[in-house]
Amino acid sequence: MPTLRGTSFCGSRSRMKALSFVLITIIAVLLLYSGRVPANQTLTGIAAPSKNDSEKWLEDLRYLAEEMPKRHRNLFHAMTREEFAGAVKALGKRIPALARHQIIVEMARILALVGDGHTNIAPTRDPKIGFRAYPIALYLFKDGLYVRAATRDHADLVGARVIKIGRATAEKAYDAVRELIGRDNEMDVKFFAPFLLAMPEVLHALGLIPEMDAAPFVIERQGQRTLITLKPHGPVEIMPADTDASWSAKENWVDARDGAKSPLPLWLKDPQNKFWFEYLPYSRAVYVQFNQVGDKETETIEAFSKRLFSFVEANSVDRLVLDLRLNRGGNGGLNRPLLLGIIRSTKIDQRGKLFVLIGRGTWSAAQMLVNELEKYTNAIFVGEPSGGKVNCYGDSSRIILPNSGITARVSTLWWQEDERDKRPWKAPDIAADLTIADYRANGDPALQAALDYVPKKSLGELMTDALAAENPDVIGKVLQQIADYFPLEPLDVFVFDRSPMIKQ
Repeated sequence: MPTLRGTSFCGSRSRMKALSFVLITIIAVLLLYSGRVPANQTLTGIAAPSKNDSEKWLEDLRYLAEEMPKRHRNLFHAMTREEFAGAVKALGKRIPALARHQIIVEMARILALVGDGHTNIAPTRDPKIGFRAYPIALYLFKDGLYVRAATRDHADLVGARVIKIGRATAEKAYDAVRELIGRDNEMDVKFFAPFLLAMPEVLHALGLIPEMDAAPFVIERQGQRTLITLKPHGPVEIMPADTDASWSAKENWVDARDGAKSPLPLWLKDPQNKFWFEYLPYSRAVYVQFNQVGDKETETIEAFSKRLFSFVEANSVDRLVLDLRLNRGGNGGLNRPLLLGIIRSTKIDQRGKLFVLIGRGTWSAAQMLVNELEKYTNAIFVGEPSGGKVNCYGDSSRIILPNSGITARVSTLWWQEDERDKRPWKAPDIAADLTIADYRANGDPALQAALDYVPKKSLGELMTDALAAENPDVIGKVLQQIADYFPLEPLDVFVFDRSPMIKQ
């Protein structure tokens, strides 16, 4: 019996080994090809370890820190290598304790340290960031920060001045978001800050508000201050790269201009149209709005320029006004036909007949056109200082972070017109800033200044006359004329204003 059992056991174990091998092989094959086991799961059904969120963000930060010096034309033109390394290291230490939106905001701060407008992380251009907006549109007018538009259910806020945002005054809140903005100059900050000041994630990450779903704002209407609370309205509107589309009308929104008795100003007539012109018979002027340096599907800039100057030569035209205030750039190589058209038009290229409207939105390839117009034509510039400068970094390269998919941009080229030119912007010859009253009335002080212009001596010529004069009475009159360039105005008019006063 024992022998029988022993014989029986030995044979059974051998067969079982063979059967087990076959079964294990079949199971392995089925598991490999069935596609039913998730990639991060073992054969036992227990999830395999994966990187946690902090590790993923740290990996993104390391990748960003490695790629920025490789791709930027000169990453350390405004900061030192040590400052950059210190900022990256400091954020790396904090990442485990930060929420997603706080990490993104701090990454934007590092990009802004680079010190040029084409190097940035921009919530208004990257849907992957996924920040939200409150139901208001803000704008920094000459006389302060105002709610220029709002959703219909917040119509009562439209036209109100913003006094406080969360824990900070409007001025302090502006200073806080300033550090997140890649900029060529302060006008870039004026352009972007109002967008960031209406984003819950940005305000919370900066410590300006305690919670994102209930943001306290103090506003002022007709001298009365009121505390209001706003909830996020929806995702941030993604803006196209080369034009300022923020002025386009939105469905179910109320605008501060809605009660205006005057017609829509020309600069808001068709802001998403790349280029167009209109004849103004009452002033014998041609108004040209050039909103993007790029060809249309239906017309190239070259064809448009030929059509424009054929009209100028064939009609009674005393002046041409070229509006670049909404032009965020494009392909600078396409500026040539328009520039040559102006230079060839002796009818227009004269002092007092050619005007260029510029402002905080005039940037990149549009700034290149400004440079060329200043150098080669007799243009008079009207409006605000431009958002770009003569010599600048540009042509940004995208860095896609491997885990979050967020896009960072860094400048790859240095555009140099004149190494001696250190100006931060092209300043206007005639300052014409927009006030909230102008906006509500559909007024356009810059265009009006161009149309009303009467030639007179420049500030430099007046100063030369004063130095050359020997008669005290003559000197007094000249000094009074010089003083007219700088009229005194209330201090609160210059809230946030870091631009020079240039008046004529």
